[in-house]
Amino acid sequence: MLSILTLIAGLVVLVFAGDYLVRGAVGLAEKLSIDPLIIGLTIVAFGTSAPELFVSLQAAFDGVSGIAIGNVVGSNIANVLLVLGAPAMLMSINCRENGLTTSLMVMVFMTVTLMVMMWLGPLSRIDGAILLVLIAAYLGWQIKAARHCGAVSVPDYHDEVADLPQETWRTTLFIVGGMLGLPVGAWLTVHGASDLARMFGASETAIGLTIVAIGTSLPELVTSMMAAWRRSGAVAIGNVVGSNIFNIGLILGGTSVILPLEVDPRIVSIDMWVMLAASVLVVALAHWNVPIKKLGGIAMLLIFSAYIISVF
Repeated sequence: MLSILTLIAGLVVLVFAGDYLVRGAVGLAEKLSIDPLIIGLTIVAFGTSAPELFVSLQAAFDGVSGIAIGNVVGSNIANVLLVLGAPAMLMSINCRENGLTTSLMVMVFMTVTLMVMMWLGPLSRIDGAILLVLIAAYLGWQIKAARHCGAVSVPDYHDEVADLPQETWRTTLFIVGGMLGLPVGAWLTVHGASDLARMFGASETAIGLTIVAIGTSLPELVTSMMAAWRRSGAVAIGNVVGSNIFNIGLILGGTSVILPLEVDPRIVSIDMWVMLAASVLVVALAHWNVPIKKLGGIAMLLIFSAYIISVF
């Protein structure tokens, strides 16, 4: 029982700490008159991936690579099937949005690159460095294209970040609180998940792929649900694609640069292929301009439920 409460407490702290960090950082960036485009592409994108980053780092330091890698692989699967499937219950999600085609290709390329790395063995520091270079190149391209060519459409970050702190003391409090809360939440999450896995005889990888992955995907799910409520499908699909790219490039890249990660054979044989299938599904829907409607959302949620059951 204590393990479950620890895990739940950790996930709650992660969600709130990540939210406060993003709001504080965006508030500070506005005070410093930083380009809104830079804020949207860097601060907001990093902030929504912060829970996954801290969980993966904590898991790596604790020697439970299954949670570190399972967290990212599971989150990328959840981002497509859950984070797009659930909002489709409220509104039709159009996967073909202006400026999204290249990002979709980058998502698939990053996914395949990660799969090759995992297939060849442990994620080494060199692998991590390659992933970090790829995410840096992607961000550089996004900023350059959006500024000079107008080829990339970046949703207004105010669609994703609400109630920004205005006073300097509140801004500072949000940032400090977020930075302190994230490692605490990560520690609680990883230790609760590890204890839970031992209690029920499940592997750390299984817990990482399911409970931890869903928990760290909550910010993306909330954002997409709010976007659907506001009838803004572009934010919903952009949120998923951007998060999947960041999860691979920044989260696993940064974590494996610090500490190499062992790859569970189950991930190589099953889960990474499910991750690829989910990515290809989004690309196919965008290519043929097929919107995700209510029935499609139900199908995606059923597939995701079946996948979760299969993990155990």
